[in-house]
Amino acid sequence: MILPIVAYGDPVLKKEGEDISTEYPNLKEVIANMYDTMYEAYGVGLAAPQVGLSIRLFLVDTTPFADDEDLTKEEQASLKDFRRTFINAEILEESGDEWAFNEGCLSIPEVREDVFRKPKIKIQYQDEDFETHVEEFDGLVARVIQHEYDHIEGVLFTDKLSTLKKRLIKSRLSNISKGNISVDYKMRFPAMKKKR
Repeated sequence: MILPIVAYGDPVLKKEGEDISTEYPNLKEVIANMYDTMYEAYGVGLAAPQVGLSIRLFLVDTTPFADDEDLTKEEQASLKDFRRTFINAEILEESGDEWAFNEGCLSIPEVREDVFRKPKIKIQYQDEDFETHVEEFDGLVARVIQHEYDHIEGVLFTDKLSTLKKRLIKSRLSNISKGNISVDYKMRFPAMKKKR
């Protein structure tokens, strides 16, 4: 089932997600719906807060990046078919020299900005069967994971921008929160929620 993606300005996007257990209601269905929603919106990652759930769950599928001709064959191979569900994730370590990459977000459509992040991460998480993993990732895979991880921490990529950049995009962010934007996927806007 395709879920509406929560737009910038909704308080759920600024809340830290709560850990979940195997008892979380309809978890398999929630995960399946999130994958359907992410693919419908042509995303490479989606976090539970983006569908209105304040829990520590996010998904990543970097396959679309594998077609980028600017990447080496090795980079393309690492992105192709990388599909993972992260539950109760915790980034244990970030290392290397920060690098900029132009990021966007399904909750903040039509806004893209360069964000600086470290290239390598070590993360502990549980998969869909609640088995615990500790893994290291680098490059674009690490970046997508960091972006989605930020969502379960209540952080948006726009929070990482300079004061000047934030000022320059302020009116666009305001339009998004008011629903004054046209997107080709289902969205839920804070302004619409208040009217009910």
